[in-house]
Amino acid sequence: PLPLAEEVPIGRGAVPTGPRSMNWRADAPATLYWVEAQDGGNPRADVDIRDILFTSSAPFRDQPEALIELEMRYAGTTWGHGELALVNESWWSTRQTRSWIVAPDGGTAPELLFDRSTEDRYNDPGTPITERNQYGRSTLLSSAAGDIYLSGVGASAEGDRPFLDRLNLTSKTSERLWRSEAPSYAAFMGFLDKNQQALLIRQESPTAPGNYYQLDLNTTQQAALTAFPHPYPHMLDVYKEVVRYQRDDGVMLTATLYLPPGKTKEDGPFPMLMWAYPREFKDASSAGQMRGSPYRFNAISVNGPLPFLASGYAIFDGPTMPIIGEGETEPNDAYVEQLVSSAAAAVQTVVEMGVAEPDKIAIGGHSYGAFMTANLLAHSDLFVAGLARSGAYNRTLTPFGFQAEERTFWEAPDIYFRMSPFMHADQVEEPILMIHGEADNNSGTFPLQSRRFYNALKGHGVKTRLVMLPHESHGYRARESVLHTLWEMNSWLNRYVVGE
Repeated sequence: PLPLAEEVPIGRGAVPTGPRSMNWRADAPATLYWVEAQDGGNPRADVDIRDILFTSSAPFRDQPEALIELEMRYAGTTWGHGELALVNESWWSTRQTRSWIVAPDGGTAPELLFDRSTEDRYNDPGTPITERNQYGRSTLLSSAAGDIYLSGVGASAEGDRPFLDRLNLTSKTSERLWRSEAPSYAAFMGFLDKNQQALLIRQESPTAPGNYYQLDLNTTQQAALTAFPHPYPHMLDVYKEVVRYQRDDGVMLTATLYLPPGKTKEDGPFPMLMWAYPREFKDASSAGQMRGSPYRFNAISVNGPLPFLASGYAIFDGPTMPIIGEGETEPNDAYVEQLVSSAAAAVQTVVEMGVAEPDKIAIGGHSYGAFMTANLLAHSDLFVAGLARSGAYNRTLTPFGFQAEERTFWEAPDIYFRMSPFMHADQVEEPILMIHGEADNNSGTFPLQSRRFYNALKGHGVKTRLVMLPHESHGYRARESVLHTLWEMNSWLNRYVVGE
């Protein structure tokens, strides 16, 4: 019998002992594979080999075969055929990942294909392309010469530019077959022929929604397959700009500026809503990499901030808030300081651009973005109001870690205290609207979090409002809930940013 999961050690990368990740090989009949930890499932154990990938074929009377020994934690396999599979391993604390070429039916030793940081978007080689085999399972797509294909986001200093590569597994060199080109954004969706010469791509621009095209690699000619119209023509002339700016410690930051329909920067300043979500990094150069693309369609989601363009607000969407801890330093050791520094850089940038005024900027976010919002109101005077949806505010209620934090409350009580807005409710002076699903079952954001923070704020005389949405979980689905959420947020902005 397998041991109970309650015996799994504490920490990122902790796994049960015994067989796990058991499944059928996608490329062979009646062949099982699974992984077994060699470190007792404990990421803090000092061992040379952490995981071994095993296979066993029907009738399962022979000893299982060890396919590969891994120094890090097993992270998945993409099967090809008896001579080819790609096995991935990764290690959370270092953000390192490796991909290995293995021969499932034996005969050759594993070969290292990729070894890189998961944080380095610029050097991401992409994801292998798969196809359905005779068993109806996804396996590696190979060319007649045995090459495989990779597609990726194509992050670069000029923005995301999706690509398609052909990779020679012998020389480990790749050939770029296609790349998205300005002034549009296109993504590879799949091949339309057996010779891998006809591509299906989805192409969009800031004013044109995504449509599908057939692209011939030999002639580079495109043929339109769909002609979807603009879904909201009254928002057609929304100004969009990807903005790069610098934090006071030199880290480069990125955000996307949107202006109300028909407006330009010369019409500013405008009342503004910033909408963000912090992320942790172990490498400052990766944290400062460009994110997004200036050529994406201005898609408006009811879950994001863009609906408020229709109410006359400028939107600074996704201003990066990197929390960096290099070497032995953990990112959250300076969470508050780096968070405030990133927000201050964003505010300074939009004010200097002439699109906002310091006393008419609100901050908002969902989940960890709500946590960020409360912390910025508690530890700075950069914003006049806050919008916090489905957040957590007391980290002692998530004592075994949260987001990228590996340490437990008992290992780093000062960090948990310093990062919890609940502990600093007496420092919040600006009005904050909190919205939460009454049935939120996300382990880090139980509804209790908002109720207790609301009581703490009210007890200190803060202007605050708590809206509990019946039957809603971490995200909001019902039409009534979505529309009511938008009304609450719009009303709050009008009252405390514009002053209506």
